[in-house]
Amino acid sequence: MAKAKKKTMIKSSAVEKAIASSLETLSATLLEAEKAIKERSATAKKLAAESKRLSKKRATLAKRKKTTAAKLKKSPDAASRKAAKDVEKELAAVSKEIAKSKPVKQENTSELTSLKSSFKQAATYVKGIEKADKVLTKPKKKRRKKRAKKAA
Repeated sequence: MAKAKKKTMIKSSAVEKAIASSLETLSATLLEAEKAIKERSATAKKLAAESKRLSKKRATLAKRKKTTAAKLKKSPDAASRKAAKDVEKELAAVSKEIAKSKPVKQENTSELTSLKSSFKQAATYVKGIEKADKVLTKPKKKRRKKRAKKAA
């Protein structure tokens, strides 16, 4: 007959060590997530400002293109043709920049959203663990012994 393998049992010290290391890891993750959220938020703010600036510039150039086109119709000389071409080139360059910045902004926004939800989840876990620890480490209430009634 084959010998049955002995099952090794985990010791309480190993369980306590595993719990402690898990709590440390969770706390560290929470801090890292908080830092990442701050960095991503700052980046999002910069990208939003950049996007707004480019959008305004594009709107201004679109108006300028309209006016230069009208001037070109009135007097089709070399100077007005050059002005129209310059405005079109600049408008194309700005549109290209906007096209480049859009996916970057979207990627940053989606990452920030997922980071915030993960941070919220980790923070909730930490709060729950702290509440549980508070309950578990509460000292037991001492009960008074009842006095024996005197015989009347």
